[in-house]
Formats: sequence, structure tokens, C-alpha cells
Amino acid sequence: MKSNIKVIDLFAGPGGLGEGFSSFQHEGKYFPFSIAASVEKEASAHKTLTLRAFYRQFRGREVPEDYYEYLRSDGSESAESFFSKKFPREWSAAKTETMGGPKALGSDDHEDIFEKIKIAIKGHRGPKVVIGGPPCQAYSLVGRSRNKGIAGYSAEEDHRHFLYQEYLKVLDLVQPDIFVMENVKGILTAKVNGESIFEKIRKDLAFPALAINGGGEAIEYELLPFAHPISDRSTGFNNKDFVIRTEEFGIPQARHRVILLGVRKRLLKDIEDGVILSRWKSSNATSAGQVLADLPPLRSGLTKSKSNNAKAWQENFDLSVKKLAKVFRSNPSAEILARSAVDAAVSSLDQGGRFIKHKKSDTSAMPSSLRKWFLDKRLGGALNHQARNHMPEDLHRYMFAIFFAAMNDGISPRAKDYPRSLAPNHKNWESGNFCDRFKVQARNRVASTVTSHISKDGHYFIHFDAKQCRSLTVREAARIQTFPDNYFFEGNRTEQYVQVGNAVPPLFATYIAEVVYEILNGRRAL
Repeated sequence: MKSNIKVIDLFAGPGGLGEGFSSFQHEGKYFPFSIAASVEKEASAHKTLTLRAFYRQFRGREVPEDYYEYLRSDGSESAESFFSKKFPREWSAAKTETMGGPKALGSDDHEDIFEKIKIAIKGHRGPKVVIGGPPCQAYSLVGRSRNKGIAGYSAEEDHRHFLYQEYLKVLDLVQPDIFVMENVKGILTAKVNGESIFEKIRKDLAFPALAINGGGEAIEYELLPFAHPISDRSTGFNNKDFVIRTEEFGIPQARHRVILLGVRKRLLKDIEDGVILSRWKSSNATSAGQVLADLPPLRSGLTKSKSNNAKAWQENFDLSVKKLAKVFRSNPSAEILARSAVDAAVSSLDQGGRFIKHKKSDTSAMPSSLRKWFLDKRLGGALNHQARNHMPEDLHRYMFAIFFAAMNDGISPRAKDYPRSLAPNHKNWESGNFCDRFKVQARNRVASTVTSHISKDGHYFIHFDAKQCRSLTVREAARIQTFPDNYFFEGNRTEQYVQVGNAVPPLFATYIAEVVYEILNGRRAL
């Protein structure tokens, strides 16, 4: 294909889906996709998006050392200030790609967004693709449960249920050859006025122009799931067919999401029947240990403590070992391991930071394809790798959970498994509602779904290493989400966690991109 494929990225977040498309290479040398415009409303995510757009300006040539200098800096100077004078052309192009600033679909920014998209695709005669997923808070099971507790909440008046209509408007404007929409699995059961949201979305996406204004050029799209033979469309697809389980494709995370592929009907006549994405299905799951073990070890800090130094940390864990005496009596080697882990942490570990140097680490456990994807030899360290402070009592529970998982094939303890001395002062602890509040991301298992909730307390994302005894850092969450190590997240730490949790895994997005490329070229999508 001679021409570039222009991509419009909606509800882009920090750019996970766009990163996958822009990183896809055909035959290892040609990048067919170009991000023409990205739309994101949250300020910190937009800064991350713009920085990555700047990085992509050097695709096909060496990224300047200045980029790495910025990543290693203390953050006192903004990316705008750091790059705009040295690289005015590339920084300007990056800002143009990301709309010049945060913009929200379905707001007063509407006209500005649409005008910029028109400019981005003006004169382009090659294929066009629209990607993205409307915010999921209104569809997710957790979000819907939370909404029920809001006095006077009405699903019919929640504008988030209808943000997909902004997606339809962009489809009507761009008239892409293919579009990709991603969302949480909860969208399959969400309802408004008793009507299935997903059924309505599928109906509207088939004829975007008709759904928006009842007319216009009635381009018809056929909606395909990724994990079923194209030939199945003769009998139709049910809603569950659109669910993808990323762990089945080598992604180190049990992330189950709905992905819709909309293809202009005229493109399908030349496509042979085949199983989309089947070539990447792997019988070997990737575990948390394979993608986290090589990162620099850190220790947590202590909240509600007058001193937050290594001595205070050690004293807290001496208390932890005493609380776990009964557990250790049944497994004496665990006590030895616990004490040696604490000693190692006190003597050599700190809490990390925005950038920390580290010596060459052992990545032998990591699949070679992931080493190539994650690592950047020029980086010389780890980004966004800072351990949080935790309450001293929670660290006792973390220690127990880590050893319990180690002795039970990676299975985390339930509330009933904890010694009474470790039970939190919470009236619902034994009710069953919080039975798995503390969860270890076991070394030998696929990680849990990384969500934005990781920004709250981290209890569901405990590191498997006893000497670290803490929740995952932003970088570790990003590894599980398959962001390359040189992908920097702007904003404060809470904002960084939210960005990572809300993103589409970029490596999985490259698989989607290849399917799209194959269809656009009339090839077999196997």
C-alpha cells in the first residue's frame, strides 16, 4: 500500500490504542498507520499523549538524546518548555496531532474538534481508520453499583451513556474504511429505559449517518468480533462473541474487554474466511513475574508515622513477624525468609522516583518478543517507578498475603484465612463483601485486570516479592498493561495510575492494527 493510513483516535487517554497502531510494522520496515488526530479531555493524560506524539515524530530516525534527558530530569521543567525551542517543528506537529490542548467530545469543544479533524484528513486519498472507546464508568459493573448509591441518580440522564453518539458523529464526518471501538464487558448488560445499550450501539454503528441525523450518505458497516471466523457472520454474532480475553494472546493480564470492528461492507467481499487474531493466540500465558521481576526492587514508605526512614520500616516489620508467629510456626522456613527479606530491604532499597538508574538486570524469564517490545537500552533506568506509602498495619497484611500466596500456588488469602491479629477494624470484614480485599499479583500467574482503582489504595495489586512488600508502582502497572519502558506518564502519581488503568494494552493494539491492515489490503485475516 503506497499511501499512509490516517488514524483518528477518540477518547484517547494516554494513547494506548494509538500507540499500538502507530507501532505496528509491516514486514518489519514499513509503518502504515499515522495518527492524524487524538482527542483527550483530561489534562495530565493529554500531556502524556502529546509527549508520546513528539516521540513519534522521530519514527524512522534516531530519537534525540534530549528526549532521554527530559525523562531523566527532575520534572521541574515542562515538556513544552523543554522541547519547543530545540525542536519547534516536531513539538508543533505533536501539539497539532493532540488538538493543541485537552478537548472533550460532547462539550463546547465540539466545533473546534471537528474543524481540526477536517484539517487533519483534508486531501487524504488513502484509507482512514477511527479508533477509541467512550468512557466506561457508566457501563462497568463497579460504576453501575456506585451509581445506585447516588441519591436521585438516573441512567437516562447520565450523559456518559450516550458519549458513543459523539463517536457516531465522528464516523459520519470521517467516513472511515474501518473503525475500532473498545469498552468494558459490563456494556453487554447495561440498560437504559429497559433497552440494552449494547444492542442499540450495534444497531447505530451499522449506519452512523442514519443514527445521527436520519440521512446523509448511508454508509453501511458490518460489525465483526475479533475471535470468531468471518464466515460466522452468515449466522450472526451474539453479544458475547465480541469479548476478548487478552491473556489468551500473551498479554500478562486477565483483561476482558468488548472490541467492535466496523468494516465497510464493500471491503469484505475480497476477504477470505478466517479466524481473526488466531495467529497470536498462545497456549503459554505470560505471568506477572515474567514482566516485573527485572525492575529495580523498592520498599514502601509508612503513612501516619513520625519517621519514614529505613529504621522505622524495619521496626514495623519486626512487629509484623511477631504477628505472624503462628503462621511461621507451621512453616519455620517462612520466618527465616521473612526476616532475611526485611534485612535485605532495609540495607539496600529505597522508594524510587520519577526516574531511577539501575544496573543491567536479568530479563531471561521474559519472553524474547516482550524484551524487544519493552526494553530501551538508551534509557538506563526505570520511569514512573516510585513506591507508595502504606499504613503500617496494611503492610502486616501484605506480608501475610505474600507468604500465603507463595505457599498456596499463587492464590491470595480470603478474609477467613487471616489471623485475628491482622483483621482490619472494619465491620464488613467478615461479611463476605471484602473477602478478597488484599490480593497478591503472584509471580507465577497472569496478573489481575489493571483498572483505574489502582490509584486508590493498591490493596488489590500487592507485589509478590516479600522484601518489597508493597503495592505495584505506576511502571509495574504499565508493564502489565504492556506500555514500552520509554513511555513516560505525566501528572501526579494518582493521575498516572488512572491513565495506565484506563488504557488499552498497546501490544494487544498492534494485533488489532495488523488485522485492520490485512483487511484494508484484501488479505486473509488469520
